[in-house]
Amino acid sequence: MKVVARRKVSGASRNLGFVHEVEVEGGAHSLVVDEPVVAGGTDAGPAPTRLVAAGLASCIAITMEMYAERKGWDIGAVEVEVDVEYEGYVPRSFVASIRLPGGLSDEQRDRLLVIAGKCPVHKILAEETPVVVSDRIEPL
Repeated sequence: MKVVARRKVSGASRNLGFVHEVEVEGGAHSLVVDEPVVAGGTDAGPAPTRLVAAGLASCIAITMEMYAERKGWDIGAVEVEVDVEYEGYVPRSFVASIRLPGGLSDEQRDRLLVIAGKCPVHKILAEETPVVVSDRIEPL
């Protein structure tokens, strides 16, 4: 699976900040990423670090929903809110708050809380998955 970010460029008369069009899985999905105005962007899309928080929130929710489905539990609506504390522009910590509808037993809620901590994005962030930046720069 590949993700490609391409800077959106235009004539000199139009400031596009740091707008990038991002293709996921060969263009099967796409999104726009930018920086806020205070960081020199145009706020045309979320900043990359905001996408990390979005990935964490959605991954926790989906992981719990998939687990509940396998167990045959009807958990209904799920909401996960992630608060990010920054040091400059770098996230320092993520705090996820989970909201589930009533009607679940204490055992179900406790198990879902454990499962929430096992989502792949949480594992990536908590275990500092290695990232290698190629030592080659290729021409476009």
